[in-house]
Amino acid sequence: MSLAKLAIELDETSRQTAEMVDKISEGLSILMDENRECQDARTVAIQQIIVALQAQDRIQQRCDNIANAARSMAELVEVSEKLDGVDVWADLTLDELRKPNLSGIAGRAKHDDIELF
Repeated sequence: MSLAKLAIELDETSRQTAEMVDKISEGLSILMDENRECQDARTVAIQQIIVALQAQDRIQQRCDNIANAARSMAELVEVSEKLDGVDVWADLTLDELRKPNLSGIAGRAKHDDIELF
């Protein structure tokens, strides 16, 4: 997950959280409406609040996924930082100098015209 994707996921999680809170607020507004019949207000409000709270599962799953992605990204950074300190050339040998069948071939090879294509 790239940082751009992580930002998109956080934006969507924020949007879903705000939507959940709005639904709960609507349910509470219905309960506080003195012009509504008590039982009707309770029934409608309960349904709205239950639907809103069901969003919590989706939000928690999104947060868990974002946290896992962030941990993976942190591990990649750690590995990258370790690799930066490693001299990948330090353990290599120049085989053409050590192997007689490779050493000096360029000097003995027939030189023709260069083909560019």
